[in-house]
Amino acid sequence: MTTAVKSEFLKIMQERGFLHQCTNLTGLDELFLKEKVTAYCGIDPTGDSLHVGHMIPYLMIRWLQKCGHEPIVLVGGVTAMLADPTGKDESRPILTEAEVQKNADSIAKFFDRILSFKDAGNKPLAKMVNNATWLRNLNYVDFLRDYGKYFSVNRMLTMDSVKQRLEREQPLTFLEFNYMIMQGYDYLELYRKNKCRLQLAGSDQWGNILQGIDLARRIEGVEIFGLTAPLLTTASGKKMGKTEGGAVWLNAEKCSPYDYYQYWRNTEDGDVGKFLRLFTELPISEIEKLEQLKGNEINEAKKILAFESTKLVHGEDNATKAAETARQTFEQGTASAGLPTITLPRAKLAEGIPVFLLLKDAGLAASSGDARRLITGGGAAVNDVKVASDKDVVNLSHLSAEKTIKLSAGKKKHVLVVVAD
Repeated sequence: MTTAVKSEFLKIMQERGFLHQCTNLTGLDELFLKEKVTAYCGIDPTGDSLHVGHMIPYLMIRWLQKCGHEPIVLVGGVTAMLADPTGKDESRPILTEAEVQKNADSIAKFFDRILSFKDAGNKPLAKMVNNATWLRNLNYVDFLRDYGKYFSVNRMLTMDSVKQRLEREQPLTFLEFNYMIMQGYDYLELYRKNKCRLQLAGSDQWGNILQGIDLARRIEGVEIFGLTAPLLTTASGKKMGKTEGGAVWLNAEKCSPYDYYQYWRNTEDGDVGKFLRLFTELPISEIEKLEQLKGNEINEAKKILAFESTKLVHGEDNATKAAETARQTFEQGTASAGLPTITLPRAKLAEGIPVFLLLKDAGLAASSGDARRLITGGGAAVNDVKVASDKDVVNLSHLSAEKTIKLSAGKKKHVLVVVAD
C-alpha cells in the first residue's frame, strides 16, 4: 500500500512515478511541511554529456526547486577521478583533473537549462558545488583516524554494487572501495556547510546514500534523508537512453534536438503514460486523458511527449523546429531542411561515393558492415528510393533541386547531404 503524503514535493514524486525508496518517508514529509528543505543530487563528470538514462534525479531536483526548496548540484571533481563500483565488471577509466573539469564545464550547460542559478523569481536559487573543495586537501591519516572508524567493512561488503562484483569474481580495487566513503563524507559536508537534509539519486546509489546518513547520525546526531528513483527500462526491457546508434545525449552537439525529438516520438506504446509523467511537466489530468488513446491515436500522445520532453532539454524554439521537421519529413514526405546534415565537397561527390560508406559517414550505420546489412535488408534509401545494391554509388546526379541528397535508414532515420563548393 502506498503511504499517503501531504507535502507538495513528495505528492509530485509519488503521482509521477519518481519515488522508489525513502529512508523515512513520514519523517521527510513532515520536514517538507514545516520548513524549506535543502537537497542535493550528485554528478560525476566522467564524460562531456549526460544522456537520457541519467536524467531522472535531475528532474526530481528541478521539481524540488519549483516547489520552493533549495537544490544543490554536487559536481564530483574528486570522485570522478576515482571509480564508482556500480556493479559493472570493469572499473571506470581514470581521468585527469583537466579532463574532469572540461567535462564538468560541458555538463553545466544542461543544468543551466533545467535549474535557476541566477534568477528564480520567488523560488530559491540553485547552487552548484564541487566536492574538490573539501576532498582535495584532506589529510589521509587524519581522515582515517577521524572517520574510518564509522565505516563497517562488513556492511560495505553487503552493498549490491560490491556484492555483485565479488559474486562474479571480478576484481574490485581499493580505489573503488573508497568511493562510498567519499560519497558518504560528501553528504556530511553538505549538511555542515548548507544544512542539506536530503539526497536524491537513482536506486543504484542507495547503499552510498545510507553511508552518508549513518555518518551524519553518528557524528552530528542529526537525521538526514535519502530518496531514490527507480532505474528505468522500456516496456520491452531495454535500458533507458540507449538506441542502436548509441546513447541519446542531452548536449545538442552530440545529439541534435531533432534526433532527441525522434527518440521520444518512437516511444513504445506501453511507455507513453509513464514517460509523460516523468519527462514532461504536463498536468496529471492531461496525461490521464492522453493515456486513454488507443490504436493510431496514441501517435498524437507520442508527438506531445516528444515536443514537451524536447522543450524541457533544448527549449521551445528547438522543440518547435524539430516537430515541424518531423511533420514535413513523415507527413508531407518532403526532405525538410531541419533534418540532421553532413557536408561533402562537390569534388568528392563528383567522383562518386559508395552508398554504404555514405550511410556510415552520415551516422545511419555504425560500420561499413552494418551499412551493407542495412542495404541487403532493404532498409536503405537515397531520395526515398530504395538502394538496390551495396555496390551502388551516390554522385552529383542524385542532387535535388535544393542541392541536397536525402539518406534514409528505415522509415524514421534520415540525414541530408549538403554539397559545399
